[in-house]
Amino acid sequence: MPRSPCPLRSGHALAPTCAVVAADDLAWRRDPAPSPVAEAAEERDDTPPLRLIEPPQEDDPFPPEMEPADPDFYRIGYARMMRAYGIEFLEGPDGMGVYASRDVEPLRRARVIMEIPLELMLTITQKKPWMFFPDIIPLGHPIFDIIESTDPETDSDLRLACLLLYAFDIEDNFWQLYSDFLPSADECTSLLLAPKEDLMELEDEDLASQMLQHQRRAIDFWQKHWDKPIPLKLKRLARDHERFLWALSIVQSRSVNLKLRMGAFIQDANVLAPYADMLNHSPNANCFLHWRFKDRMLEVMIKAGHAIKKGDEMTIDYMSGVNSKFMERYGFSSPTNPWELINFSSPATIHMDSFLSVFNIAGLHDELYHNSALSSVETNFVDGAVVAAARALPTWSDGDVPAIPSVERKSAQALKEECRQMLDSFSTTIEQDQQILGKVSAAPKDAPTENHGRTGHLSG
Repeated sequence: MPRSPCPLRSGHALAPTCAVVAADDLAWRRDPAPSPVAEAAEERDDTPPLRLIEPPQEDDPFPPEMEPADPDFYRIGYARMMRAYGIEFLEGPDGMGVYASRDVEPLRRARVIMEIPLELMLTITQKKPWMFFPDIIPLGHPIFDIIESTDPETDSDLRLACLLLYAFDIEDNFWQLYSDFLPSADECTSLLLAPKEDLMELEDEDLASQMLQHQRRAIDFWQKHWDKPIPLKLKRLARDHERFLWALSIVQSRSVNLKLRMGAFIQDANVLAPYADMLNHSPNANCFLHWRFKDRMLEVMIKAGHAIKKGDEMTIDYMSGVNSKFMERYGFSSPTNPWELINFSSPATIHMDSFLSVFNIAGLHDELYHNSALSSVETNFVDGAVVAAARALPTWSDGDVPAIPSVERKSAQALKEECRQMLDSFSTTIEQDQQILGKVSAAPKDAPTENHGRTGHLSG
């Protein structure tokens, strides 16, 4: 993750700033002030710079049936800054993160903590014709031909990686500056950058195989477009496949998919949003992303009704999925992932919390009962916790009809037997483990200890 709380370097005139303002300014900001670059340009020229559309001249009056456009419309083309309200960027236990710099009381409406203008982001539409916002690729540049050759259905990450590499090569482009604060190849957690021997040491063979396929796909793409005599302006973007793998890992671990309203159309786009990409994941996130169409601004907002204390981390929910999917895309797993599954030897899968409840380690949540009516009915199905776990098994029909009691009873018995076999495969009981742990805790710190399995016996 980035190592500095705010990417502002002396000597770079175009570097944006992180403005942390008073608590009163946590409210919605609609009219951001123009940047110093824009103000300086206005002093030199009466015509504002980078204006997308010239406003009507005074000597060309409006027809009576027409209304003048909102004045904010003409500010879209200004070079604008990122703004931050009541937050700070700090190095936390999970790398660089976003933390509250003051208490925020819960309100009925969401609150803005970050505003990232379109000019600072990198976006590309998910479907043809490819559209870029902002459109930084000049007509005829060979990088567009590479993007055009990708599969619209599967290669969104490859397209955005190409766009990111191109942005790094543009003189005085924002991403040239921001790249200093992206994690290097040594710091990046993506398994795309892991050598084959490290991947083969993973306990999850399916994940290791999947990552090797992802690496092969990326290297084949690089070899097809870069590993041959090509123009220097294209060659320097990724002189070796390690450079392309790094750019792809940045895209996969830090990009988001958003619906962006552009004019009269709503575009599904893949987006790299600086600063917002420092928000870490949590299944119980306190923030979300919102696209503000009026001035083309991506907002990070605190969810309505959430109380934030000074020092709390600001998080968003990346996606709902099992930990292997998090490892595949982001390079981390979540110990509190509510979507995690345990795979058994049978085709069935069972929810993590349900599995733990069999051992009285964790309680059951209401949403784990696929048939809420059954959860309140007294039954004599084997052990109650095992039955509750069995209800998470896919024994119901495609019509989401509750499981037939005889089928549920059979699933519970099969589950209980497999749990017993799993426990019997260990060499010690819970009582023996407790004795071992008691001896280890009482032993000197430098005394050698033996490695024992964790086990127990299932009652019932």
